[in-house]
Amino acid sequence: MDKLQWNSFEKKIYIHSTLEKLYHLWATEEGITSWFLKASEFKKVDGNKRLPTEFVVKGDTYTWHWHNWDGKAEGEITQANGKDFIEFSFEESMVSVSLEEKEGVVIVSLKQFNIPEDDESKLKIHFGCSNGWTFWLTNLKAYVEHGILLNETEIDLRDNHLAGYTFVNM
Repeated sequence: MDKLQWNSFEKKIYIHSTLEKLYHLWATEEGITSWFLKASEFKKVDGNKRLPTEFVVKGDTYTWHWHNWDGKAEGEITQANGKDFIEFSFEESMVSVSLEEKEGVVIVSLKQFNIPEDDESKLKIHFGCSNGWTFWLTNLKAYVEHGILLNETEIDLRDNHLAGYTFVNM
């Protein structure tokens, strides 16, 4: 990314871990629900459920549920190399996560792109997801490096319709 723009953004964070562990945390049901989601389900192209510890592959679909939100996200895995890269549809856009070992740590690079440029998408996807991914990457680092979760799982914030915009630990 050479300049800031409405149709994409990128977030990066250094995490003291291994490629293998971080890839597992992104690319398996067991992994992604440990730090990011309340529940998830990955289905193979044939419609069968993928095992919780099994890596997703291109063509799999997902259904994700968060704490403090009654909705669900559904999408498709568009790329997954089993090692250091995964890409999936998300909202009305795409997200890629790449992992790179560098000097004893891993750089996690998340890009959200193909974001529509209407005013609602600028607010909900660009602004909302950019803030959200900043928190979730920080939560991932806290979980991996210190064994703690920063997201709220005990206090029910669902009745506050602005909670996703005002609480930093949704």
